[in-house]
Order: sequence, then structure tokens, then C-alpha cells
Amino acid sequence: MDFFEWHGISLTSRFPKQINDDGEKTRKRINALIAIVRDIEKTQTLPTNEMLLALFGQHEIVKKRREPKRVEKKFQKLTKEEWNKLEGMIPREQLNQLEEKHQKEKVEILNFLLKIKLVKPRFGKPYWSMETSANEIGRLKRKMRRDY
Repeated sequence: MDFFEWHGISLTSRFPKQINDDGEKTRKRINALIAIVRDIEKTQTLPTNEMLLALFGQHEIVKKRREPKRVEKKFQKLTKEEWNKLEGMIPREQLNQLEEKHQKEKVEILNFLLKIKLVKPRFGKPYWSMETSANEIGRLKRKMRRDY
């Protein structure tokens, strides 16, 4: 009796009608599952598939990008400054100035780092201590922000 009550089958109802109701419930569940699978395909599977195609060069976007971008330029006469600008080069004097500036800043940073000492107390964790003023740290920060 528990079986019949559990499945909603009563002695007074007709059995074929009950089977049709169960079939309708099953169809609704299957339709819901189909909708879920379609949503998964749209949101997860297709984007992943497109990414894989793009990775292996089979996607339309990648095929369009492979078109030659370089167009032959006609020979033109350029001045030395224009040539250096096109090549991304800088004059030797400017390079020397940049190298000197870099060396000065490197020395300044190393001097600042030499003022940092490791303190190992008897109790507690070791920590770093700076033997410098707040003004010097602020000046160094402003200089680095301004230059870089």
C-alpha cells in the first residue's frame, strides 16, 4: 500500500490516466533539462570552442589578422634626426646624460639602502630599522615620482 500511496496511485482512479500524468511530468523535466543544456552550450561551450579555435588559428578573427600589414614604402631621403626618430634612436649626448643620471640615482638609492639595518631583539621577531629622517624619505619619493 505504501508503494501505491507514494506514487500517487489510488484504487479508485483509472490507471492509464495516472500513467499519462507521469509521462507529462517526465516530458516537462526533460524539456527543462534540454533548456539547461542549451544554456550551458551558449554560455560555456561555444565561447570555449571559439577560444580554442582562435588559439589554433582557425577562427575568423585570427584569419583576418593574418593579412599582410606591411606596405612597401617608397625610398625617401631623410635627415639624420628623422631617421633616428623612425628607428627609435636617440643622440649619443642624450644617451650619455641618461646614463650619468642613472648612475647618480643608483648611488643615491644604494646610500639610502645602507641606512637600513636589521634589528634582532632577544624577544620577538627581527625587524628592519631605518636611520634616516622623514624629510629624506619624502624627498626621495618625490624625486622618483617626478623622474619616472
